[in-house]
Amino acid sequence: MKKLTLYISVLLLMIASLSSCKKWLDVKPENVFTEEQIFSTPQSAYQALNGIYLSMSKSSLYGGNLTMFFTDVMAQYYNVGSSHKYYNYSSYGFTQDVVKATADDIWSNAYVCITNVNSFVSQLDKYKGVVTPSQDSILRGEAIALRAFFHFDLFRLFGPMYSTADSILPSIPYYKKTGSSYNAYLPGNNVLDSVMDDLKTAEALLSNDPVINFGTAGNPDPNVDAFFKNRNYRMNYYAVKGLQARVYMYRNDKTNAYLASQFVITNAQKYFPWVTSTAVISNKDNPDRMFSTELLFAVQTLDMYGNYSKYFGPSNTDASILAPLDGRLTTMMESATYPNDYRLNPCWIYPTATAKSYRTFYKFADVANINMTFRYMMPLIRMSEMYYIAAETTPDNTTAFNLLNTVRYNRGDANIPTTAVLATEIKKEYQKEFYGEGQLFYYYKRTKTTSIPNGSATSGNVTMDKTKYVVPIPQSETNFH
Repeated sequence: MKKLTLYISVLLLMIASLSSCKKWLDVKPENVFTEEQIFSTPQSAYQALNGIYLSMSKSSLYGGNLTMFFTDVMAQYYNVGSSHKYYNYSSYGFTQDVVKATADDIWSNAYVCITNVNSFVSQLDKYKGVVTPSQDSILRGEAIALRAFFHFDLFRLFGPMYSTADSILPSIPYYKKTGSSYNAYLPGNNVLDSVMDDLKTAEALLSNDPVINFGTAGNPDPNVDAFFKNRNYRMNYYAVKGLQARVYMYRNDKTNAYLASQFVITNAQKYFPWVTSTAVISNKDNPDRMFSTELLFAVQTLDMYGNYSKYFGPSNTDASILAPLDGRLTTMMESATYPNDYRLNPCWIYPTATAKSYRTFYKFADVANINMTFRYMMPLIRMSEMYYIAAETTPDNTTAFNLLNTVRYNRGDANIPTTAVLATEIKKEYQKEFYGEGQLFYYYKRTKTTSIPNGSATSGNVTMDKTKYVVPIPQSETNFH
């Protein structure tokens, strides 16, 4: 076991040490996985897959850049003016070295995770019998779903603004096998076809996922390995269905987006219940700001509280903190009209220990009780998103508003009348719901929003187009093609 731990540690160190100038495909983490010891026992196979989850939870990916930082700054959530430390990001300065380095970090580390997934799957084939067929199905299903998840987010970030016209434009390469060759840049349509193919394969493989019969806790039988419990921290069956809905929505396939989102709502809501006001508001020392019970998929990121201090901590200067102007936050959250929204309190607080005159973001601040199950929890797919997708795609206006109002009721808000403009209300919900989670930028890109609220002014907008929505593929990658 010590040797196994060493191999896993070496893998993680290799990933962490990637430089922006090093081609991701030149790194051979699969050499670590091909050691026979790594797949000598079921537990060692579990740890190999866990290594991929740990890698994706780092700051370079979902522990920071793709959630609380890079994409959210580009969505204009925060007051990042010309004198701010992160101005090059908020101004879409893709030619600036600091922004290029971050984009390269995302690209490189995501493709290393993909390489590790493909290597893991190949090792399951090579070492047949180490795990049971049922275990193999779940392990393989999770890994293939993760491959789809990584490719889709790379496409959303670096790919073109998706439409019928540009679906034939080259976007990103898609890798399903390990090897030393470089795959071609596929048209966007082909990338999304590959994503959906992987998700369909994963759905079939996960048909025996414990989450289906037992919920997020998994099978309570004490003889079942702990690896197959806590299913909300794994790419489980319902997370796969939720990701299908997200992908269908992105490619504007409204019929299938509605079917997938409604499937999750109908079948998974009982296992992913709405957070209670008691958990969020009443428990003042340990508020569940993540709304953790509702998360279809999350990772545990050990970088969370360090990144909270780095980006959002009240002790940061005005020129380095990520915080909105009070007027902009009031407008975005509609706090004058809906002051009891759980997403406002306790996530946004006037700090008492510093001289800040504006609210700062406490969503990722630590809680008093270190045993709370939602500590280090980074949301990646929410139940509420399924309601938004269903509302956007249902042909029935009354049903659409009922779906939105279900979320709003469970956020402490009043109903929206059916006379409101549906698209406007959906946009407002995305703006409120996904602070710190990276999803708003993708919503704007998907809907081809040409003007978004300027985070550095209490009024006015930023004009958006493909030069701001499409992050250039890193030069370290294009040099090889």
